[in-house]
Parts: sequence; C-alpha cells; structure tokens
Amino acid sequence: MEKIDKFDMAIVSCLQKDGALSQRELADRVGLSQNACWRRLQRLHSCGIIRGTRAEVNVVELGFDLTVFVMIRTSRHSKDWADAFRQHVDQLPEVTEFYRIGGDWDYLIKVVCRGMAGYDRFYQRLITGFELATVTGFFSMEAIIDNRPLDLRSMEG
Repeated sequence: MEKIDKFDMAIVSCLQKDGALSQRELADRVGLSQNACWRRLQRLHSCGIIRGTRAEVNVVELGFDLTVFVMIRTSRHSKDWADAFRQHVDQLPEVTEFYRIGGDWDYLIKVVCRGMAGYDRFYQRLITGFELATVTGFFSMEAIIDNRPLDLRSMEG
C-alpha cells in the first residue's frame, strides 16, 4: 500500500468531487505549487490510487429508468466456472457493478436498464449457458444516496 500524506488525501478528495478541475485549480485548492501537485498526481496514478477520470451521467435522463440489484446463488464454485461466469457477466452492457460476496448469496450485480422489458432481456442473457441455483432481483424505487464520494478526510483514523 502506497504511503499517502495529507496533500495526497486532499488531491484525491478534490478529484472525487470534481474530476474536471484544472491542474492549477487543484494545486490552489490543496495548497501546493503546480509542479508539486503534478508530481503527486503522477504518483497517485502510477500506484493505482487514482484510476481515471470520467463524467457522471444522469442515466435516467437517457431513458435508463430501472435499477435492479440482482442476487445470485450458485452450486458451482470451481475456479473455471467462476472465471467463465465473470467473463459472461462482463459482456452484459447493463451491468454497472459486479461483486462476489460472502454469506447466503454468492454474487451481487447492479443492473441499469430501460424498464421491465429491458431487465427481462438482461435476465434471459444472464441465465443463458449458466446453471444458477437462485436469481433474485431487487428493484430500486429511489436512489437516496448514489455514487457519493467518500469523505476521506473525516474517515482518517
């Protein structure tokens, strides 16, 4: 794990909230020179703490109005099966998040689609070619907190 200090944490915090900040704006906000800020940015990218920058999109405005959390239980747990299933799920464009989890369920998938018909098309592709013991969808009625950046400064130990 890379050692980070308060300036690195400030850079990450600022970029979580606004990835479009110019290097000058970022340096001013964290109290560094542009050169020092640039060097730190390069290090944070190279060690994998910062993985990229992208726009936050309101998918509902684009017609993707249904979010479903899909819970999956399987009786298959071999590495080959799990690798094949991961590749399969990775190819489904509606999937925005995918986790292997502990407890009563094996996988959690977050799906964004256009209505129930869109979810049904996703579901049919999900189950094709894979023996899944149980697949349950939980349909979101409202996103109360969505994609909130972590308040890293408050979470420091």
